[in-house]
Amino acid sequence: MSKISQFNTQAQIQEQASLWISRMDRGLSQRERQELIAWINQNRKHHESLLSLASLWDDLSVLNELSGIFPLEKVHKKHSIMPSLAMAASMILAVVTSSSLLLGFNPSTLFNQETASSIQYYQTEIGEQATFSMPDGTSMQLNTNSRIEVAYTANHRKLTLLKGEARFDVAKDKTRPFTVVSGTQSFTALGTIFNIQKNNEQNMELVVTEGKVLISKSSDLLKDVADNFKQLTTHPLLASIVTSGQKAVIENNHAMPIQKISLDQVQRDLAWQQGMLIFDGEPLAKALKEVSRYTKTHFEISDKKIANLKVAGYFKAGDIDGLLESLNFNFHINYQKTSENIIKLSLPKA
Repeated sequence: MSKISQFNTQAQIQEQASLWISRMDRGLSQRERQELIAWINQNRKHHESLLSLASLWDDLSVLNELSGIFPLEKVHKKHSIMPSLAMAASMILAVVTSSSLLLGFNPSTLFNQETASSIQYYQTEIGEQATFSMPDGTSMQLNTNSRIEVAYTANHRKLTLLKGEARFDVAKDKTRPFTVVSGTQSFTALGTIFNIQKNNEQNMELVVTEGKVLISKSSDLLKDVADNFKQLTTHPLLASIVTSGQKAVIENNHAMPIQKISLDQVQRDLAWQQGMLIFDGEPLAKALKEVSRYTKTHFEISDKKIANLKVAGYFKAGDIDGLLESLNFNFHINYQKTSENIIKLSLPKA
């Protein structure tokens, strides 16, 4: 960790403090408690920001956690707010929900026929995020620059992720499996919560946070996929099954071994759902590539030392000005806008 540099402005410190408050609300593990103490001791502003946010909290679980770290009398309750991550970070997060992105939706066309008579499309532009409610009660959240096709029938719920990333909170319906097709893969659930990121036609990632998801080939008939899913309880080795707290990576159309991931890793992978990006030791070049998904801005790096710099921190998606300020303040990296959407990064001349 000594080779990983933290880049944080005051706004980012506030964001980190918000996330620590939300973690304390659900309860810290011993490891997280040690990490929190280390974070507090890194900078006096960390301590001050955490106390400032805690003073707005009116939840005993948070106050009890704080009392074991520094004197509780320093935490003065002013008023209460809803104890949830979304509310804790509400001052810094923005999720765009726009019904205008739903094109000509008519639920009746999707339920009463074996074959869907119309296909509906949902999409977001670069930098946008949107949440939609499906007619069956499923909730779908689209990340930046995403597009999805929906075709429900009386016997199956089929969606095709054409590009981007989406989270699905699937309404339970044992008579109609829910399948998301992405490239050459399909992901089927009866009632669960999962996230799919499509990097291209051959590479994608699945993270399951609740329930089970069956991975199969998109060329398989939906009826066969549904039959396989129903047999999982008696024949669990029939196909690739990803369960809660696991991640599946598809590279060049081949499934990598399923990974069991920590809660921290889940939070990093899914931070976009709260308008955030979290980095933990990635090379700056890779981090900037992820940042570019949320904006039309692209970065040119003039020095390999900059590209290979390992970074860690919390970043508000789309906040290019905040990122540039952090890079300049922490690493003395200069930046220059060479065109409308191109920013060149360089080190100071000796």
